[in-house]
Amino acid sequence: MQNEEIIEKINSFLAEEFEIDADKMLPDANLKETLDLDSLDYIDLVVVIESNFPFKVKPEDFINIVTFQDFYDYVISSSKKELV
Repeated sequence: MQNEEIIEKINSFLAEEFEIDADKMLPDANLKETLDLDSLDYIDLVVVIESNFPFKVKPEDFINIVTFQDFYDYVISSSKKELV
């Protein structure tokens, strides 16, 4: 799967899960603020990631994720590690 396809897949499930317009999901937008995430939403986010991609998420993985681009990069790199 190409990076663009991964980003499209991420935007699709985020738009559906968090009921947000995809046009608000800009690479430099703040993930937490844009999706209005609280601690329970992070659990939902982990479940959605793990059901769509072949890797397990660790809570500490989210420490450095601030923007959508950070999130995209994390999912892309984690997905590719699992394929190796």
